[in-house]
Amino acid sequence: MMLVISIVMGIVPLLGIAWTIVTGTVTTVDGLFMSLILLTLSAVFFLNAFWELRDRGALAFLDKKKVAADATPKVTPKVTPQAAANVAPANQDSKPKESET
Repeated sequence: MMLVISIVMGIVPLLGIAWTIVTGTVTTVDGLFMSLILLTLSAVFFLNAFWELRDRGALAFLDKKKVAADATPKVTPKVTPQAAANVAPANQDSKPKESET
């Protein structure tokens, strides 16, 4: 329901801009500022509708890069036992510890 209200309230200011163009008042300073204010109102409501659609998952086609990255299998390098023996364990220090006497 909120999505429908946001879309309708986003269209109404655009109709107001069309009205100022039809009446010819868009060339005045008042008409210019009225158009800017109506465009701002329309942008706010359409942004709210965009967020609502995104939360519902209706705009999943915009995430092509993310979907393509998830579809490709991740390749992990295979470690042979001989190569694993040559690698020092990560939790050991390379410097020997000094003994306290």
